[in-house]
Amino acid sequence: MATATRIKLSTTDSGVFSVGVRADSAQAASEVLQEDMEKHHIFFNAMHFHNHIVHHILTIYALGATPDIIKSAYERNQSYQRPVYPVDEHVVQEMSDKSKFKQYIYKEEHYTNFLVYFQREIDAKGVGAVLNEHLFAEDEHADGMLVRLFAGFLHPIIHLGFGIEFNQPAIVAQALAQAAVHDNWIEKFLIPAEKAAGGIGKRGTKTILQLLDEMRADKKLVESVQWSDGNKISEGVLLRAPDEMIKYASQYTVSADQVEEKMAEMINAVVYYTIAAQRPPKEIKFDFFYMHSVNSSIFFPALLSLPSLSTRAKLRLMEWKGRVDLAMYVSRGSPNLLLEEITNYQPSRDWKAIFDSSIRHSRDDGHVSKMVRAVANGERVCKPFEAGGKERGFIIQGDMWLKIGNMIIDSVSGPGDLWIRSTGFDEAWSKFEDRPRL
Repeated sequence: MATATRIKLSTTDSGVFSVGVRADSAQAASEVLQEDMEKHHIFFNAMHFHNHIVHHILTIYALGATPDIIKSAYERNQSYQRPVYPVDEHVVQEMSDKSKFKQYIYKEEHYTNFLVYFQREIDAKGVGAVLNEHLFAEDEHADGMLVRLFAGFLHPIIHLGFGIEFNQPAIVAQALAQAAVHDNWIEKFLIPAEKAAGGIGKRGTKTILQLLDEMRADKKLVESVQWSDGNKISEGVLLRAPDEMIKYASQYTVSADQVEEKMAEMINAVVYYTIAAQRPPKEIKFDFFYMHSVNSSIFFPALLSLPSLSTRAKLRLMEWKGRVDLAMYVSRGSPNLLLEEITNYQPSRDWKAIFDSSIRHSRDDGHVSKMVRAVANGERVCKPFEAGGKERGFIIQGDMWLKIGNMIIDSVSGPGDLWIRSTGFDEAWSKFEDRPRL
């Protein structure tokens, strides 16, 4: 049985999208993830690059990886991880006092202490109660943690999603500990946007597609980001055009009767802008940052199904995700989106071959397989709403999903960089080759 300190998968823990899961693979995945939790930090270097082992292993397990493939992926990616810091019992005890908890926030040397603290919290109270107290109580403590959940290019919420999706309390504890050691820069965007929207859960009248078009036509917003910016959201968009970004973001709202359709619309939109942001005749490449908007989308069916979360908490999660997706789009230079890059693509693989290629990719640290699985899930979630078409935000539909799966595998199959970074800028494309002439 899975607990807050023990990772234990079974074939019934296969997530919202899975194919061909195996009992022996569940055992292999459980073993390597337990070792990862006990031995490795959540950041693998001093620049706070994330340990993706949980993401990678659970994704390829869900896509039918054998024990050998799982163990090989683990060995490849554990080789560069940092060891955990030792537990300081005094600090763990102090974390129970929320006035002292905040003394340790955003200090990566306390990741292990936060992990042990949240493991004990979950053991004592259960996952639902802990999430409600530490993320959704709408007090200073919970809001401080919730904004951190959306920091780090969505890595903490991705980690939480895996814990919820695969019924692993220990991974939920890791996610909360990971959020605690992130900064809160995104608070200056999410909280003002929520206030500008008039609160949580107002009926949404605009689709993400509409807002993308409006933002791309706003010269000040588009030019707010420069190639030389480091964090292109905080040092670009929110520095040079904060009012404009908040104005558009606040127009993305979700009411209780819109949750299912808006979830599907969000998935459709992030897949669209990630895949269609191409620069012909350059070879097809996908933006590393946009890809995280896609990869995090798969968890919303699980998150929004949690019986312990209030409708208000679920609406807040949806609204914040959509607003981060909008800011993410602008932050990479607001590229033109070319739907014909998708519709004209000639696929050569079925989904089974796409899954097999992704789980066997020799250079993947989980991003490729996560993206493939998220797109396959998007096809399933969006299908009931496709009749609404572009007017309701569903521009990706039909055989485009399979074409996108093929595009992902083709884009990462050759030598060189797997991803482009900041696809809207000429400089980002300068290192990539033109496509072969047919």
